Order: sequence, then structure tokens, then C-alpha cells
Amino acid sequence: MTTSPVGGGGKAAPAPRETFSSRKLFILSAIGSAVGLGNIWRFPYVAYENGGGAFLIPYLVALLCAGIPLLFLDYSIGHRFRGSAPLSYRRLHRAAEPIGWWQVLICFVIAIYYAAIIAWAAMYTWFSVTKAWGDDAEGFFFGDYLQSADQAGLSFEFVSNVFFPMLAVWVVAIVIMVAGVNKGISRANAVFLPLLVIMFVILVVQSLFLDGAMVGLNAFFTPEWSALQNPSVWAAAFGHIFFSLSVAFGIMVTYSSYLKRKTDLTGSGMVVAFANSGFEILAGIGVFAALGFMSVTAGKPVDEVASGGIGLAFVAFPTIVSEAPFGAVLGVLFFGSLVFAGLTSLISILEVIVAAFQDKLGWSRKSATLIVTIPIAVISLVLFPTTTGIHLLDTSDAFVNQFGILACALVAVIVISAGLSSLPRLQQHLNRTSTIKMGTGWRIVVGGIVPVALGYMLINEIQTKSSEQYSGYPAWFNGVFGWGMAGALIVGAVLLSLIPWSEKSKLNDPEYEAFNAAAEREGDVDNNLVENRTVENSTVENNTKELKS
Repeated sequence: MTTSPVGGGGKAAPAPRETFSSRKLFILSAIGSAVGLGNIWRFPYVAYENGGGAFLIPYLVALLCAGIPLLFLDYSIGHRFRGSAPLSYRRLHRAAEPIGWWQVLICFVIAIYYAAIIAWAAMYTWFSVTKAWGDDAEGFFFGDYLQSADQAGLSFEFVSNVFFPMLAVWVVAIVIMVAGVNKGISRANAVFLPLLVIMFVILVVQSLFLDGAMVGLNAFFTPEWSALQNPSVWAAAFGHIFFSLSVAFGIMVTYSSYLKRKTDLTGSGMVVAFANSGFEILAGIGVFAALGFMSVTAGKPVDEVASGGIGLAFVAFPTIVSEAPFGAVLGVLFFGSLVFAGLTSLISILEVIVAAFQDKLGWSRKSATLIVTIPIAVISLVLFPTTTGIHLLDTSDAFVNQFGILACALVAVIVISAGLSSLPRLQQHLNRTSTIKMGTGWRIVVGGIVPVALGYMLINEIQTKSSEQYSGYPAWFNGVFGWGMAGALIVGAVLLSLIPWSEKSKLNDPEYEAFNAAAEREGDVDNNLVENRTVENSTVENNTKELKS
């Protein structure tokens, strides 16, 4: 990208904003961000624990009443204000900029530990061939592989089997990020996402032919209708949809800012949302078919072998690989899928951070990527390939990826809907560019139902984490890396918003002004800009009158 001089002062104009070369590449990238580790190892267990087949009802309600409306909200902000999360919120209103930086810092924390999980999955892809875990998958994972310390703390005793795969993950991610939106992010998703789908479809088909597959599927799909009367089941559905679609992370705000001016936002959002949910259902079928085999082989009911998260991926599945016919193929497909799903999500997380600093400080794509991602990689490689890395990862994920995002999302929705009353103009922008029109119902859902759901989940999270020491870790550990880190992100967001915007930043981008002018001609007017221009015109008129007098 090049810059050209403007005006007599010789200042360089900001480089043109990158755009996705096609809507299809945007959709692939958005799906790649949404389809992550949680789809594979979290959804099946959440569904099973919350009513089985009956869970699909609150899941669908949550998708339609929270997930998709919030996705549209992110799209409208990013596309209308043409910037990273901080820049888009700044253009929405000056006081809203800290919300964007809060999202950036959440992504920063997630990125430094997400790479570790991808590295574990990469190593387990190879371990599936050698079946290195032997007869004790749990002991191998926590003891032999991670060499996990008995006590949570902060150690710098490095584990080489974790460090070098993590280093490789960071090299791949940085290379993709340096290449930019079209040559890097789009191409990576165009390769990784189809590979992920192909591998997972083969995995599901293979799982369905295992002995006991129907036992697992019956456990997964058999509805417990009484669960629908439990408020926690509905909260679980809203919580999962919220995290699954990557809303309120700043990801979809950033990605939608790279779309061309006339893009079908709501149509694209529907494709992304239902593709993500379709993959989750597919993951549930594949995972529980395999768990059914494990149940029959072990002579135990499914509820004794079923698990979610790290336990499913690195303890339960290796056990299945050891016992199933063609287990090595099953393991390679499963862990390979985790690697590709993780990489596409990591790329989107890093893009939020890179784009924010690129917009605010006016750096080139290459400079912004290297200046931002290399320190993140260094921090990641110092903290997580250690004997205490698993404890730090667990705490960071619980307090930042769950508690922190809920708080940020709740504040963002309240500020946008009640504080700034911005929903009508964002609705107007969605309707101007989209085939599926949003009505008053969308504003009611985003400004009413969503804050109530988020508030309920946030209060529940605070009560749960306050009533007991998380995971039995020492109070100081949870205080520093849990509550302390969640609070530090808020302070950091405010401080970053106070840094002046560079003269080379995107804040006063002529390209955005042209976009705004076109939007005004088409009836999509930014009230803030109109007010500012009215004040400026009034001042000019007054000065002119004074000169004449």
C-alpha cells in the first residue's frame, strides 16, 4: 500500500482501507472465525448436559433472539463506520471509544493462550499415529506432555514439547497476518475452512460406523423436556450462542469494515450464523457417536465417559483412538480439525488487535502486524509452554473469555441502545444495504432482550466466581490472573482511548468522508457528523456576518 501527498502541507493521506475482494471471502473468513474450538469440544457437552435433544429448542431461540441480532449489530457498526473496533466506536461517539479498546484487550489475552491449545492439538495429531499416551491418556496429558505443576503459580520451567509447536503456530499466524486481508486472511480461510469441513465430515462418517455409535447418539438427541423449565438451561443456550458466533469480541466489527459499500449484511450474517450452527450439530453427532463407542467398550453409561473442553479433546478422545478400529485415522482427523479451527479463529482475534493500532497510529500493514504480533507471541511463549501454563490458561479463559466478554458486551449494548440511542440509525444502515430488512423487533431484541439475558448471565458468573475459589487455585493466583486481569483490561481500555490519534491515523480519512457523503445522499445519515457540520457551518456564517458588519 502506498500513500500520496495531500494539501500544501505535504502530509501523507492514510493508505486506502483494505477490502475483501468478494462477499464469499468475507463469509468464509467470518465462518472461520466463528467455527473454533468451542464448536467441537464445547457444544456437544453443553447440549448433552442441558436436556439433550430438548436443548435444541432454547439453542434455536437464543440463536434467533440474541446471536443473529448481535451479529447484525456488529456488522452495522463496522460497516457503517469503516474501522477497527476502537475507530468504529469512536466514530459512533467519542465517549464510546473505550468499548472498542476493551474488546481489543480481551482479544489480546485470548490470543496469548489460544496458540497453546492449537500447539497441543498439533502435537496430538502426531501422537494419534504413535499412540504415545499408552494406557493412561489423562496421566500422559497432564504429566508426561504438559508436565503440569501440582500447585498453581508462575513458573518459567519450559516444556520443549509445547514450546516448539507454539513457536511454529506463531510463525504461521504472523506470516498470514503480514500478508494482509486478501492475500493473507482470505486465502488462509479459503484453504483452512474447506479442509476443516472435509476432515470433520470424514470423522463423523467414520464415527457413525463404530460399535455403540447409536448409544451415543441416543444420549445426545434424546430430549429431556423437563429441562426446558430450568432457567439455567436457557442461560446455557444464550451463553453458548453468544461465544460461538464471536459477537462482542470486536472481530465482526473489524471484518465487516473491510466489506465494500454495497454489501448484503443481513444475508451474509444469516449464512454465517446457520453455517456455524450446522457445524456444531455435525460436531455433536461425530463426538457422541465416538463417545458411544467408548461407553460400550468401557461398559459404562455415556454420562460417565462424556466430558467437554480439554477433558474431551485430550483425555477422552485419545482413549477412543487407542481402542477404535482405524483409531489413528480418527485421531488425525479430530486433532487436525482442532488445529484448522483454532488457526482460523486465532487469525481473526489477532486482526482485531492489529487493525486497532494500524488505524490509531497510522502504521502500515506490515509495521502494525510485526510491532503488535511479535510482542504478543513473545508473551505467549514466555507464559504458556511452562509447567504452570495450564493453570494460567484455565484462569485466563474463565475470567476474560467468559466473565470479561459478558461484561463488555452488556456495557456495549446498553451504551449503544440507551446511552446513545443509536439503534434506529444502525437499523437504517442495515436496511439500506441488505435484502433481509430489520424492523422494530430488532431494536427491541437488541435493546431489551439481549441486555436482560447478558445481565442474568453476568450476575450468575459473578456469584459463582465469588462464592468459591475458582478450580481450587490459591486466592492470590485468581486475584491476579483472574479478577485482576479482568479489571486491568477496563483500566487499559480507558488509558488507550486517551492516547491522541496520530495525524496519519484513519480518524480523518478522506475515504471515509467519501463513504459518508455517499451514505448521506442515499439517506443513511450519521447524526453526529450532521451535528458537527451544522455547528461548523453556523460558525462560518457568524464569522462572515461579523466581517461584513
